[in-house]
Amino acid sequence: MTRSTLRYGAVAVATAALVAAATAAGTGAATAAAPAGSSGHMTPSSVVGPPKVKVPSPDVSAMAKSATPSSVVFKCQSTTASPRCYGPSQMRTAYGTDKLIGAGYGGKGRTVVIVDAYQSPTLRDDLAAFDNVWGLPDAPLQIVAPDGLTPFDPNDATQQGWAGEINLDVEWSHAMAPDAKIVLVLAKTSNDSDLQSAIRYAVDHKLGDTMSMSFGEAEACYGVNADGTQQPGTTLAAQHTILDKARRQGITVFASAGDSGSTEPTCDGKGNMIAASTPASDPFVTSVGGTQLFANPVTGAYQREVVWNEEKTYGYRTSGGGGFSTTYATPYWQQSVGSLPSRGVPDVSYDAAIDGGVIVALQGSFYIFGGTSSGSPQMAGITADIAQLNKGSLGFINPALYKTARTMPGAFHDITKGQNGDFGLGGFTAGTGWDAASGLGSPVVDALALSLAASNKQ
Repeated sequence: MTRSTLRYGAVAVATAALVAAATAAGTGAATAAAPAGSSGHMTPSSVVGPPKVKVPSPDVSAMAKSATPSSVVFKCQSTTASPRCYGPSQMRTAYGTDKLIGAGYGGKGRTVVIVDAYQSPTLRDDLAAFDNVWGLPDAPLQIVAPDGLTPFDPNDATQQGWAGEINLDVEWSHAMAPDAKIVLVLAKTSNDSDLQSAIRYAVDHKLGDTMSMSFGEAEACYGVNADGTQQPGTTLAAQHTILDKARRQGITVFASAGDSGSTEPTCDGKGNMIAASTPASDPFVTSVGGTQLFANPVTGAYQREVVWNEEKTYGYRTSGGGGFSTTYATPYWQQSVGSLPSRGVPDVSYDAAIDGGVIVALQGSFYIFGGTSSGSPQMAGITADIAQLNKGSLGFINPALYKTARTMPGAFHDITKGQNGDFGLGGFTAGTGWDAASGLGSPVVDALALSLAASNKQ
């Protein structure tokens, strides 16, 4: 059956292969295995997982008592490292989230929902190690498997890939919202029908204020098996109904825009085509694209960003997703950015690069992770912080985002360089204002927070 693939930047190979291939210095980049579909779809034969590079573990026991979020403990947190990496402090500082958290708004009283598939059996231990390294508070984590928890098979590359996705999503939503509760909702498989069921459960039970989905595929492939048959009840219309209910419930929903630039895998997984990714393309979702962030790896001081495209270094499926829907018309709130042919994605962007990725604890080791699935959970965490400031959920934020871009351009880093072409099929080029390579740009969180909170009270 066609399966949703992780929205990580899909350069990944199985964890075991990565460990074996990593250099002693921990700087050996994972190379692309069989293409994994963007935004969550893949054929069963594909090897999946966020693009990652293994790095040496720090001496946790020696530093545990003195650890703080600003600790620099990995060699890749260096101006001379290749690839570079960022810890929580650097990412918070680069985007201005540090100001929000420093003022006491770390998501207290709010809940972030993460939807993923299968499970990560080492998640709680890995999360504790992640928190210990940087002195983060323990994360209140609830794990829900509404349709049953699939037993973990360590020899299944698909399950290993989702385990990495789960850890990335949970650890980095927690890094951005250290005081928020996290509810992890696990689909029993990565089939669209099972993921749709998990999303429905999270929405029907209103499990949180914000929700992140780091998976997807071409709109034309949603619910379609590799042989062309349709999974019962699994249609874009059904998904849209669930996401509309999330809007009415006041849940802010994010989804990664994809890691294959302007393309997505064909439904049989044998080729590629120009396509926008769902669920990111749904108008009731805030779509998160990818950039390569250049910031001081020690202080986190912001320098610049370009559209994420590391194809020349890491191979295919390492560029930020973007394009236009073939299902949804241009929403009213997006009409202000120009004459678009239809719903355009992404709405915003966030760091997704492997060279300049984030550190993730996984199965007792540490990795640099890239991909647009890094940005979606971080944006969900940031929105939980803003919800605390707002004293209530922000709900559907897309109209407010586009209004803010018009009235307070300093709330976004406008990405004006780079393009997201992949597989030689052409792509979209960044320019001033919204574009299908980087959306409105990346957030200047302290400014954006004030605007979103003010808009929510109007």
